[in-house]
Amino acid sequence: MSGLLEGKTALVMGVANRWSIAWAVARAFAREGARLIFTYQGDRQEKDVRELAATLPGSLVLPCDVAQDDELARLAAALTSEAVRVDALVHSIAFANREDLGGEFVGTSRSGFALALDVSAFSLVAATRHLIPVLAPGAGVLTLTYIGSSRVMTNYNVMGVAKAALESSVRYLASDLGPRGIRVNAISAGPIRTTSARAVQGFSRILEVMETRAPLRRNTDPAEVADAAVFLCSALARGITGVVLFVDNGFHIMGL
Repeated sequence: MSGLLEGKTALVMGVANRWSIAWAVARAFAREGARLIFTYQGDRQEKDVRELAATLPGSLVLPCDVAQDDELARLAAALTSEAVRVDALVHSIAFANREDLGGEFVGTSRSGFALALDVSAFSLVAATRHLIPVLAPGAGVLTLTYIGSSRVMTNYNVMGVAKAALESSVRYLASDLGPRGIRVNAISAGPIRTTSARAVQGFSRILEVMETRAPLRRNTDPAEVADAAVFLCSALARGITGVVLFVDNGFHIMGL
């Protein structure tokens, strides 16, 4: 399999470091011939993103805080000035306060709830809206979710609610943007040892359960998620929109 994204341009939002799922996706896209554009939030993240992007020749790096509409507007303007047409938009962004990722969900603060929903769910809607003018016909929009959206996962708490909103947003966006030829999908990945995942209390236990309960008896490899992303953003998936594709070694089919 090679060249599935030859001549395409992919905008990847959410690379934090080399362990990020978004980085695995970016490398797979580059392998398939895509040119990469990365965004970063703040000076601290900029250094890491630029160092990683430098390993993929021809990459472009731009600032963007998805919680700020003016920054999304500037991103769209920058892409327009560069005459860039985006064939794949990858949204791999989520955040909740650490204190809201442990204990009882009922203790979630109003501000913590609003923050998690804004950054983890509404940012997909906002980013897509601002970037519509630069999305090419047939473009694929892709986001990352988790089974905690539909099942109670200990300590996932408000992030599970945010992921449920994110998945619903995928369906509504798919309906809105379908007439424009733009597809919107999500990948529900199994737990992966990323920096953000380690903020969830008891995360190591989740990995142990996956190894014993998932039909394939192993945890999810970021490369498996990345390959699925390539498929969903390529012409091979041209008839697929509004779906949540599970890449979790089959864990989602299991009961007690």
